[in-house]
Amino acid sequence: MKLAYSTEQQELRESVRRFLADRVPLPRVRELMDSADGTDEKVWSYAGSQLGLQGIAIPEQYGGAGFSFTEQAIVLEELGAALYPGPYLASAVLAATALLASSDEAAKAELLPPIASGETVATLAFTEDDGSWDPDAIRLAAVPANPGPATDGWVLDGHKSFVLDGHTAGLILTVARTDDGLSLFAVPAGAPGLARTELPALDQTRKLARCVFAATPARLVGTPGEAAAILSRTLDVAAVALAAEQLGGAQRALDMAVAYAKIRHQFGRPIGSFQAIKHRCADLLLEVESLRSAVGYAAAAVAEDSSEVPVVAALVKALASDTYFHVAAENIQIHGGIGFTWEHDAHLYFKRAKASELFLGDASYHRERLATRIGI
Repeated sequence: MKLAYSTEQQELRESVRRFLADRVPLPRVRELMDSADGTDEKVWSYAGSQLGLQGIAIPEQYGGAGFSFTEQAIVLEELGAALYPGPYLASAVLAATALLASSDEAAKAELLPPIASGETVATLAFTEDDGSWDPDAIRLAAVPANPGPATDGWVLDGHKSFVLDGHTAGLILTVARTDDGLSLFAVPAGAPGLARTELPALDQTRKLARCVFAATPARLVGTPGEAAAILSRTLDVAAVALAAEQLGGAQRALDMAVAYAKIRHQFGRPIGSFQAIKHRCADLLLEVESLRSAVGYAAAAVAEDSSEVPVVAALVKALASDTYFHVAAENIQIHGGIGFTWEHDAHLYFKRAKASELFLGDASYHRERLATRIGI
């Protein structure tokens, strides 16, 4: 398993970092927080058509660039550092991974190319009102539109909550319960009976929605009962992807704290010269570098489709949740009074850290999954 980054991968990182700094600096992120969809359409379109970021890990046969998850993790880390508010995690990770994990070649050939180009924004509707990421908690029902051996359509009745970018996505991949078990369905944004409402969220840079389905026609992706295996793969990959994002945010929060400690003076000295601040920053650096190693290993495991993925996904998500939240909180403390103000950017990272901790399950949830998967 190769963990060192190549020259090309380093160049990818630099190009994505420059792109985000130029097109979506933090003042622009603040503007998008207050917009209806939270996305700069020009930036999203350029990222897809010119940089190929949305399709970086989608195979070429489905319109993507055909790179590995290692390259996608690099992109996600930079997006997390910049607090990018667009639907990348929803579309390029959750939705794309679910489609790739399915057995439906026709759906892949039709739905993945526009996702890869950025033309279509897709998302995965999984959780319901209780916010549980346990598949057993899914209650949304799917029944055949025309019951019989030649079923060619389905309808959905129920709702999904906390759907990432669900109020603006053009395609909603929805997990529903059928007589054969959990199944995956594709629902276009304009489907009859579909109502979408944006939900208030702690992290204003990341939009969540509630989707209500009332006899909504849907297209079955794969075969009935196949979604359990699809979800197992998708949620593991998404956990590693989110951990890469969290790594980027934690690193940026640490950089902010260190930079401030160098310029803020008390008693005629930079506060970074005081032992208490030195030790605090050193401890944070150790946490971030430990997370960097874990994310690198987990990303390589996903890229190589290793049998270790279920274990490392749970481990790295738990570690990332704890690390990012701690670093973001300490960043505010090191900044002192100014760190608590709306005008300073420290609270944006703190809110993203808390929201990311809960999304896909918090650290306790993933530690429990880890214990189960290793047989404890």
